[in-house]
Amino acid sequence: MNQYIEEQTFDKEDFTQKPLQRGEYDNCIFLNCNLLGANLSNFVFSETEFKGCDLSNAKLNQTALKDIKFKDCKLLGLHFDNCNEFLFSVEFENCTLNFSTFYKLNLKKTKFKNCSLQETDFTEADLSQAIFENCDLKMATFDRTILEKADFRTSYNYSLDPENNKIKKAKFSKEGIRGLLDKYDIIIEN
Repeated sequence: MNQYIEEQTFDKEDFTQKPLQRGEYDNCIFLNCNLLGANLSNFVFSETEFKGCDLSNAKLNQTALKDIKFKDCKLLGLHFDNCNEFLFSVEFENCTLNFSTFYKLNLKKTKFKNCSLQETDFTEADLSQAIFENCDLKMATFDRTILEKADFRTSYNYSLDPENNKIKKAKFSKEGIRGLLDKYDIIIEN
């Protein structure tokens, strides 16, 4: 039987030693917790914040993430595409999400602020109206991705093919236009 945990704060817990109890976490806060490689499959997190936590390589099979905020977290290699899609809603600030996957996820209006998204996979995701504020998108994959009205103006190192993604009304800075022309292997000088 799954536990129901509400409005609890977990501070500096090392869940690699004693695993987090399977259950539903509602309105909880995880501060500086170690969830490295944790099996969070079939957990439910609602209106919960993770601050300064390491969830790298955690298993997210059918994990429910409903209105979740990640701040100052290390989230390497996470397969968000394995999460339960029902009411999936996340927000990231000052996070390292390198090598993570958002394949085919609905990420409409999702905010990524000051994040490292190197080699992150957004293939076939819906990022309509998403905000990428000051994010490093080096080698991130955008393939058949919906980026309509997405905001990339302050982000950098991205490379995406306008012919292979829907980018209508997406916002880019002048400096970022180079990332839209990479496939043509042309030289752009200032």
